Amino acid sequence: MNHELNILALIWGASLPVKIVMAILILFSIASWVIIFRKQAMLSAANAGANEFEERFWSGSDLAALFKDVTASGDRIAGLEAIFESGFREFARQRQRRGVDARSLLEGAQRAMRVTQSREVDRLERNLEFLANVGSISPYVGLFGTVWGIMIAFQGLANVKEATIAMVAPGISEALVATAMGLFAAIPAVWAYNRFASRVERVALRYETFLEEFSSILQRQAHVDD
Repeated sequence: MNHELNILALIWGASLPVKIVMAILILFSIASWVIIFRKQAMLSAANAGANEFEERFWSGSDLAALFKDVTASGDRIAGLEAIFESGFREFARQRQRRGVDARSLLEGAQRAMRVTQSREVDRLERNLEFLANVGSISPYVGLFGTVWGIMIAFQGLANVKEATIAMVAPGISEALVATAMGLFAAIPAVWAYNRFASRVERVALRYETFLEEFSSILQRQAHVDD
């Protein structure tokens, strides 16, 4: 308990620039953890939604019926459902036009699906850049606070004839707290960025695989209609 109180005393007793540095690092840390929890929930929901939709898609149900079921809920369509919905909608729209060959039908559907796929992946990647920036910047921000605190501590010895460790220890200690806070903000951000970037990449590959498989189905359907 005394140890915790000493750390708080060091923080409150720090110079104004060091306090500003610590406040920035605390804000970085809080924002990072908010993003981490939200991104974890978003990616878990994306994988769960993909599992559920693929089960329905490959169950052999009619594509038109599946499309009607996907669009009937009125909720925001995301993930594989959004890719399927955009591709089938464009395919059905082009098929109603006269003189459209099978190749044009397929290309139109693929363009629509790739636009949707890009939008969905961008949504999953949102704020990952912030985590990367926090992970790379925070140690240097903390180091700036440390350097400033040590500089102030040694300046206080300018008019002292006999310097002792006891005189500079509090100032150096409060300066090193800034470095510790920088690492405290950076380490979770770097870990989360690497983890989530890998998971987003796997989800994006899953979307790409579905797009290619669905394109093959639409290609066969276009040739049948043709």
